[in-house]
Amino acid sequence: MKFSELVNRIDPAAATNLTAGLEHDPDILGVSAIEEPLPQTLSYIEGAKFAHHIASTPVSALILPNDPDLQSQATDRGLAWVVSSLPRKLFAQAIAEFYQPFRLDAEIHPTAVIHPSAQLGDKVAIGANVVIQADVVLGDGVCVHPNVVIYPQVRIGEGTTLHANCTIHERTVIGSGCVIHSGAVIGAEGFGFVPTPEGWFKMQQSGYVILEDQVEIGCNSTVDRPALGTTVIRRNTKIDNLVHIAHGCQVGENCIMAGQVGLAGAVKVGNQVILAGQVGIVDHIEIGDGAIASAKAGVHHNVKAGEIVTGVPAISHKLFIKATAVFNRLPEMYQTLRRLQKQIESD
Repeated sequence: MKFSELVNRIDPAAATNLTAGLEHDPDILGVSAIEEPLPQTLSYIEGAKFAHHIASTPVSALILPNDPDLQSQATDRGLAWVVSSLPRKLFAQAIAEFYQPFRLDAEIHPTAVIHPSAQLGDKVAIGANVVIQADVVLGDGVCVHPNVVIYPQVRIGEGTTLHANCTIHERTVIGSGCVIHSGAVIGAEGFGFVPTPEGWFKMQQSGYVILEDQVEIGCNSTVDRPALGTTVIRRNTKIDNLVHIAHGCQVGENCIMAGQVGLAGAVKVGNQVILAGQVGIVDHIEIGDGAIASAKAGVHHNVKAGEIVTGVPAISHKLFIKATAVFNRLPEMYQTLRRLQKQIESD
């Protein structure tokens, strides 16, 4: 399609920011990364850091930030361009015009095992070898890929997708527009054992898990149910692969958790929190709204709203940077200390 047509489709408001005096309207056959560009495609530049790509890129059009220098460079190259305050977001919308994830047809595979008491909405897709147990309710347009197992009394909202080989345990509630990726386990029993003189006594986990609308759970991640009450992941939170959310955690809206994050029991995470890869949080900790824990942080104390923490145990990121600078000088400081000790002893 023509570049102007593509821009109008993905964001009509952005069409007002098309190349001033555009002399040509190139055909766009797809999208490509600026590091691996292809002819007749659209790509994007997020900032001056990537400006050097403009000089040699073979793409036909670019999404640019509001930067006159970048725009001038693109014009000099004869490239079509459009301005956006969020270039990456507009590029993501463009990708969706050319690619949609695989989805099953709205039919029930003959090998699926569905309990007679289950309630299925309109246009539900059920893949091969799916097992749906008693009193399950699936909303309109739910897509269940092969080998998924859904335990009794689960509720799943409209438009949610369950990818192959995930497991949804009893009484779990999943909202609308959620995505549960392959191998994820939602609602399995939490790790609850009581120490006794005879050993560990198992505490039954009678609670359940709630995922609100538009939550996404990555491959092989787990969200556990508690002994009592609920484990809750609130609206629009996105969780990467290999993440563990323990029993009784309460996670707010619009949070991001990267791979291998681990939350121990009863952690409370506010809204718009970012947990980078391999962050670990001990039980009963509270993370305030908008806080950030950088990669591998070990969080042992409550984190205030908006605070950035780093390290093990996690401390203020600014303090961590200062401490790291001192750490790097320890060999030199040790040698200085030894010289001073010798001077004192000789005196």
